[in-house]
Amino acid sequence: MIEKELQKLAQSNIYPFHMPGHKRQSLELGDPYTIDITEIDGFDNLHEAEGIIKEAQQEAAKLYGAKKSYFLVNGSTCGLLAAISATAGKGDRILVARNCHKAVYHGIYLRELVPVYMYPDILDEGIQGAISAPTIEEKMKENPDIKVVIITSPTYDGVVSDVARISEVVHSHGGVLIVDEAHGAHFGFEKRLPENATKLGADAVILSLHKTLPSFTQTALLNISGDRIDTGRIEKFLGIYETSSPSYIFMAGMDKCIRYVSEKKNQIFPKYMNYIEEFYGKLEGLEKLKVISQRPDIDSTKILVFTDGCSIDGPGLYGKLLKEYQIQPEMCAGNYVLALSSVMDTKEGLDRLAQALISIDKEIDAVDTKQINSSNLYTEMERALEIHQAEDMDKVPVEPEAAVGAISGDYIFLYPPGIPIVVPGEIISKELMEKFRQVMDQGLKLHGLTDEGLINIVNPS
Repeated sequence: MIEKELQKLAQSNIYPFHMPGHKRQSLELGDPYTIDITEIDGFDNLHEAEGIIKEAQQEAAKLYGAKKSYFLVNGSTCGLLAAISATAGKGDRILVARNCHKAVYHGIYLRELVPVYMYPDILDEGIQGAISAPTIEEKMKENPDIKVVIITSPTYDGVVSDVARISEVVHSHGGVLIVDEAHGAHFGFEKRLPENATKLGADAVILSLHKTLPSFTQTALLNISGDRIDTGRIEKFLGIYETSSPSYIFMAGMDKCIRYVSEKKNQIFPKYMNYIEEFYGKLEGLEKLKVISQRPDIDSTKILVFTDGCSIDGPGLYGKLLKEYQIQPEMCAGNYVLALSSVMDTKEGLDRLAQALISIDKEIDAVDTKQINSSNLYTEMERALEIHQAEDMDKVPVEPEAAVGAISGDYIFLYPPGIPIVVPGEIISKELMEKFRQVMDQGLKLHGLTDEGLINIVNPS
């Protein structure tokens, strides 16, 4: 049934502006059944690589400028878990950007860490912005026992932090910087793209090949630079979090992707960025819809289309693109749509999106009403318990109204992007519950509620 539906999609006219980055184009890997093996003689072992897998990982390290690179076949998640576990001792305090992916919070739970949160600025368009070096400087001065810092750059929306300056600040305090660069596997390959975090001084960088490069879903890298992180501990925890039966199909695909980029980056990325510039040039005449382009703090390959001041909202634009124009965006929020491009996109595909947006812009009206900004959901929360304390306590599901003032027993988030709005141990406020109602009324789905729409709170008894 699944295969049948996938074939139907493959044969349709729907253009993919979403992950994975191969955009359903083949790098000619061959029939997957013919290369699906286990650790037999002559084919190496991911967890003790000394042959062809070791060589492939060395190629990845060379491409990104890392001291060592590890293949991840469980996605970026297992890399984040391993990096956190290898650098932070159990029970330590850790400095964390609050806009990190839920996998970071799972690492905090597993190691019973005590997070100190940093909140990103909110840009004028309403999306979460960067984490600043001065903010990290201030937090590390206030908390001199913190030795591990975790940020996300770029964000899901493409917002880039000043990783070079942040690295300097963290290292000046004797700390280690972990960067979740899952959405930036394409960084550093063209002058119009930001540099990758590995070359900017981060100690551990986790990036998802599949998000923006031609690689299978679930494939990622963990890059280590310098000598601040014990690679023996990294390997120990990868042995815990990553499957002991890694897919050779995935690893072959990653190797193919790395070599493709290594050999052709000077041809394919300039062409790609020319397509991107032409795309934005076509949209300069938009009167109601708004796109962000040519800004140093945002990756221009993430196409953000805002609907503030329009008679259509984010979900409405998303549905219109899909149903009327056969274009599948990555996601939508209250007041915008995100379309992900990659080096595998065609000029025809980008032209098709541009023409759709131009047509829709002519159809819709300008209005004065303010749309829901889902980034307003991400506000500082009062904490009653640490994550590991709340996670391990008894929970009781209650109606949303009854959850006001209670301690959350679960994560509540929009997916994508998978950034927790509430984490276990935080108190659910009346204001937040009102915002939950607004986003649900707009048709956005909150994850973390039960099938019946109830919220798990820590049992007060």
